[in-house]
Amino acid sequence: MPQFTTSDGISLHFDDRGAGPPILCLAGLTRNATDFDYVLPHLSHNRLIRLDYRGRGLSGWAPWETYTIPTEARDTLELLDHLKLEKTAILGTSRGGLIAMVLAATARHRLTGVALNDIGPDIASAGLGAIRDYIGRNPAAGTHAEAAALMARRMAGFANVPPTRWAEEAAKHFIATAHGLTINYDPALAKAFNAASDQPAADLWPLFDAMAGLPLALIRGANSDLLSAATAHEMQARRPDMIFAEIPGRGHVPYLDEPQALAALAQWTAIL
Repeated sequence: MPQFTTSDGISLHFDDRGAGPPILCLAGLTRNATDFDYVLPHLSHNRLIRLDYRGRGLSGWAPWETYTIPTEARDTLELLDHLKLEKTAILGTSRGGLIAMVLAATARHRLTGVALNDIGPDIASAGLGAIRDYIGRNPAAGTHAEAAALMARRMAGFANVPPTRWAEEAAKHFIATAHGLTINYDPALAKAFNAASDQPAADLWPLFDAMAGLPLALIRGANSDLLSAATAHEMQARRPDMIFAEIPGRGHVPYLDEPQALAALAQWTAIL
């Protein structure tokens, strides 16, 4: 199981497979490398590196104060150094896209391109509220089957998702125990999220603008509660060359194997 140790002593898990131009896949806030299982077969011409952030998935837990985007951006650069990889593209889902923008502003020379999955420099309050409602809490469901059924009913903005996909999602993100299901990340992540949310909102548009000149793609769930249509429109206005796909029947976040998402990613990878 590939692991490396960060400069502050945390063991992080990653997956590294394939050959070709590298793409580092960075997942959402509470998620992990398995977020990219669905798109993996469609990016067979690239080397795909998938990281579990500290406190998530198979990586070690850390002091909750270190569950921040700057620290996770540092971890990302340390992974690249561990792999002796000078440059990479980043496919960033939600929080992963924010990390990509930070790296564009602070370590642009390490990037060859960025694809953002349902994230931008202006984060809608409705989406943040939804995250606050579930982060750090174990699901009420007692089994994976019950969790899958609950997700199908409660996931806002999703339509035409087969039951098998909800079953996969439940299995990826909840661990079965003798006492029911538990989340597969450090519950203290909620402390870090709430502490960050209590701060005044930062202006992230300079981070977006720092990606100028890099091959850029944006994939948005048409029903997203985190990335508004207005923000996506402004992103397009600032970057007319940005590859853009809006995925019908998807909220936050698209799975990335939808036809529109795959077409956008194919266009993006062709110019890396």
